[in-house]
Amino acid sequence: MSKPNPLNYMPASLSQSRDARQTIHLPTERETSSIPRGDTEANWEYPSPQQMYNAMLRKGYDDTPEDAVESMVAVHNFLNEGAWAEIVDWERRFSRGLGHGWQACRKGEEGFVEEADRIASSRDVAAPKLLRFQGRPNEMTPKARILDFMGRMYPAKFSCEPPFDRHDWYVQRRTVDGQTKEVRYVIDYYSAPPEPTGEPVFYLDVRPAVDGPTAAAERTMRWGGDVWYRASGAKVREALS
Repeated sequence: MSKPNPLNYMPASLSQSRDARQTIHLPTERETSSIPRGDTEANWEYPSPQQMYNAMLRKGYDDTPEDAVESMVAVHNFLNEGAWAEIVDWERRFSRGLGHGWQACRKGEEGFVEEADRIASSRDVAAPKLLRFQGRPNEMTPKARILDFMGRMYPAKFSCEPPFDRHDWYVQRRTVDGQTKEVRYVIDYYSAPPEPTGEPVFYLDVRPAVDGPTAAAERTMRWGGDVWYRASGAKVREALS
């Protein structure tokens, strides 16, 4: 067995070879993501269906339907692209500092686009990069544990299944003074009721891990700013002025 890669805690060499138990052909082509790497100028690559199938067998999932692997890879890639989009959204708000972050958050989620465009034009910074990531499916985040507890106590108001997966992504933030900072993001992956057509629905809860006062302030500003903007009637007052 190959030594784990410290950038993703997976085997350093994911086999592209067909397994002896395999009955159908699986593609070996890998799709390039939109996520920049921190160690090179390239983007991260997603595993091929063959690599995904081999990884599932390595983890003991011997009953994985071979004809479903390509769909599994498509969902895997879709969710990761969605997670990265959420991280970029956080970084657009706070990579320029808490002062600019508050300016971006003070009009809530709806007012962010207009405010962000104004802020971005004033002080440009480099886009974030993904340094490394780690799957931690058996370790619930504190927020997920709280929501799970509330769902058990008050199912009518907080009814939700626990997340089916959890990732920690370590992101390189470039500040306005040219310095780099590592920011850890936590991602909870939830399943939602399917669409009427039967298509699966997923929900991602992406936020900076509270590893220090700055991350706590960022989370408070974003969620608190949105709640206050809507609850205080600021949107209505602006429309009437």
